[in-house]
Amino acid sequence: MPRYLVQRTFAGGLALLANEAGAEACRRVVELNAALGVTWLHSYVTTDKEQSFCVYDGPDAEAIRLAAKGTGLPIGHTIEVSVLSPYFFL
Repeated sequence: MPRYLVQRTFAGGLALLANEAGAEACRRVVELNAALGVTWLHSYVTTDKEQSFCVYDGPDAEAIRLAAKGTGLPIGHTIEVSVLSPYFFL
């Protein structure tokens, strides 16, 4: 399945708390993504919480965009990527 990197910008910062409400918000995103065949693998968030870089598996870029729309998350650049690891060469 193709892998995508999505850049998101959060005006005022990402407001996701490490509590039950935050966990429920993440569960909701995972469920809505799954309905479109999209899997959220992980995200990197800048220290100011204004940007994130999220890694997804999905059938195509349009499914990634539709999942973002369904969850209400902002979506910026979306590009298909592949894994390059220094361990492949050892």
